[in-house]
Amino acid sequence: MTTSSDQDRSARGRTPPGRRPLALVTGVGRTVGIGAGIGRRLAASGWDVAFTYWTPYDDRMAWGSEFGATDSIGRALGELGASTAAIEADLADPDTPARVFDEVEQRLGGVTALVMCHCESVDSGLLDTTVESFDRHFAVNARATWLLIREFGRRFAATPGTGRIVSLTSDHTVGNLPYGASKGALDRITLAAARELAHLGVTANVINPGPVDTGWMSEETREHCVRHTPLGRLGTPQDTAHLVDFLCSREGEWINGQLLMSNGGLAQGV
Repeated sequence: MTTSSDQDRSARGRTPPGRRPLALVTGVGRTVGIGAGIGRRLAASGWDVAFTYWTPYDDRMAWGSEFGATDSIGRALGELGASTAAIEADLADPDTPARVFDEVEQRLGGVTALVMCHCESVDSGLLDTTVESFDRHFAVNARATWLLIREFGRRFAATPGTGRIVSLTSDHTVGNLPYGASKGALDRITLAAARELAHLGVTANVINPGPVDTGWMSEETREHCVRHTPLGRLGTPQDTAHLVDFLCSREGEWINGQLLMSNGGLAQGV
């Protein structure tokens, strides 16, 4: 796990850490990603933002790594007034969540909102998924989610009623077995926190953003999704970010223990 000194430099001259609430956003490796969009929205709303990324995952994907992405994201957050910290984190390692919280607390302070956008996502179905791939999906998408929430619950010390947990999920399982199945487990783990962490005044919700084109869609997929969405367009990272921003706000406190569909009315089963 390494850190970027550029993110430390971007925080200089900003409001000192601890004066703004702090959000930890996982899975922020590309400037066009949902995680980056959420980070920018929260920074604009008055949050400091720590974020994790894992370059080897992007290296394995068709889109590849985006050179300088974490520095660019950190600068953008800093320009919005946020103190930031970028942490490279392999969430397949069960020791990583505790190390991430240790580093975030050391650099920026205690976490008030945990927003989980990280994922392992490799297309495969019932017949061609390997045991190794299946286990890796559950380690990243389900186990790491549990361990991050556990660390958040153990360490949460902000004012009761201000704590927030938000996870991003998916219901795409056909032809995408390990991803969809592990995201289903993520849902249950996150929603359990709405009751198990109620004594801390922490809310926990899950968002299904539907298909958002962050560089992975083929033209055929784009046309299919637009055709089956009543609003006639694809979702954007900003669409998801606005909902996360509301859930993390004081006004969003009464929304708790919910799986929220934020997909423009995309017809189910397409």
